[in-house]
Amino acid sequence: MDTFIEISTATPSDAGIISRIAERSIRVGCAAEHRNDPHIVAAWTRNSALSRIQPWLADPSLRLTLARLQGRPVGTAMASADGRIAFCYVQPEWFRRGAGQALVRDIEAWLHERGVVQVRLNSTRTSHAFYRHLGFEQSVEAFAIGGVTAIAMHKSLVRPVRECSARE
Repeated sequence: MDTFIEISTATPSDAGIISRIAERSIRVGCAAEHRNDPHIVAAWTRNSALSRIQPWLADPSLRLTLARLQGRPVGTAMASADGRIAFCYVQPEWFRRGAGQALVRDIEAWLHERGVVQVRLNSTRTSHAFYRHLGFEQSVEAFAIGGVTAIAMHKSLVRPVRECSARE
């Protein structure tokens, strides 16, 4: 893991880089999922178009973030205030350096501050192990959506209360 990962709230000027990170992560990092089927790729990347991202940046019920490693934007994530992580994308050459984990942890903290007790997401098969490593559990059987297998997952944001010792 790299030593310093900066997570920041995305701004309107970040829309282009968010779009590029998402599209590249989908095309390269998720190739095992879409098998380079042009129809699946087109449907999946449609959500990362600038015209979709710009309204998200103005919506206070969403958290859209950027991760930077060595000063370079390498990942992005978005969640809604109702507890759903919409996406977490990292440039493939920056996989396994902590950016994805930092993005998810930031989203979890934002949701926790808003009183959300459970976070939900749909994972791909490729990212399933990543989310399990972060404490997510599979909710239901995998299902197909847009030609890709989706795995519904959840995680409690409520920390168990420690029992007080006799000295406390």
